[in-house]
Amino acid sequence: MKLLSVAVPCYNSAAYMRNCIESLLVGGEDVEIIIVNDGSTKDNTAEIADEYAAKYPTIVKAVHKENGGHGSAVNAGLAAASGLYFKVVDSDDWVKEEAYKQILDLLREIVGGDTVLDMLISNYVYEKEGEKRKKIMHLRHILPKDKIFTWDDCRHFVKGHYILMHSVIFRTKLLKDCGMKLPERTFYVDNLFVFYPLPYVKNMYYLDVNFYRYYIGRSDQSVNESVMISRIDQQLRVNKLMIDFLVEKTPEVKKCKRLYQYMRNYLEIVTTVSSVLLIRGETQEFLDMKKELWDYIKSKDASLYRYLRHGIMGGTMNLPGKGGRKISVEAYRICQRIFNFN
Repeated sequence: MKLLSVAVPCYNSAAYMRNCIESLLVGGEDVEIIIVNDGSTKDNTAEIADEYAAKYPTIVKAVHKENGGHGSAVNAGLAAASGLYFKVVDSDDWVKEEAYKQILDLLREIVGGDTVLDMLISNYVYEKEGEKRKKIMHLRHILPKDKIFTWDDCRHFVKGHYILMHSVIFRTKLLKDCGMKLPERTFYVDNLFVFYPLPYVKNMYYLDVNFYRYYIGRSDQSVNESVMISRIDQQLRVNKLMIDFLVEKTPEVKKCKRLYQYMRNYLEIVTTVSSVLLIRGETQEFLDMKKELWDYIKSKDASLYRYLRHGIMGGTMNLPGKGGRKISVEAYRICQRIFNFN
């Protein structure tokens, strides 16, 4: 059995996917690389996937499917995964060799131990186009280092510190057993990927290495602000799914104070992003959609609504008039610095 399965969702990715795959091949026979061709039609993504599968038959799998979006590709990668652990690496990103080897060494060591590890967390680095100074996203002031720990061992999660898809490696069986399935034809589902499994995660490990390199800067990238506004319906869909999930799981999650605090804070930042994108849309239709989102939260859980509505971020999202909306947009700049929107 493989130690780690890595799914690489690809959609018309021929221009950059080789760099990603080559960085993952360093893991050798301990790794299973699942290249998911999500119905690419504009280039030779499919041929490149088959080329690597033929050249490295014991390491690389090529999965070809109809186009269903990023979430659909992740689902297909998970379904095909046979490794003990599972990670997603987007086709325009890559991993750092030295940190990669440290992660594999750690997983190998833990698998031979008595405690089952559910989630491994490491750092990621923004490889933002045109910027020489790279922004490293770490959690060394919040999570215990170099040991297995639980949610109760975490320090207070301050705003701006979140466990994103780039940070995590999950136990494959945990993802499959909890029924984790991302919606199809929807962007921004990475928020769900690092939200749905959390109530099932008991044991974690934080390795303070700069593993994942997150490229950002293409004009067509999903985190480009204008692209996000044009896809606001999908952002709202993900936001509401997160609301529904947390409300459903609240009685269970509240048993662990740190876990509930973290999930509520994460929902707050996603709701803030949704709200400001709607403000930035600058039409009455968008403002009506913003009101509908907050009404939706209130209808689902009045206590959660009060927390989000009157929190530091939520409070700035609902100030009246043009002046209030200007303050809201300034708050959004904080989100941009956190998530590095381009």
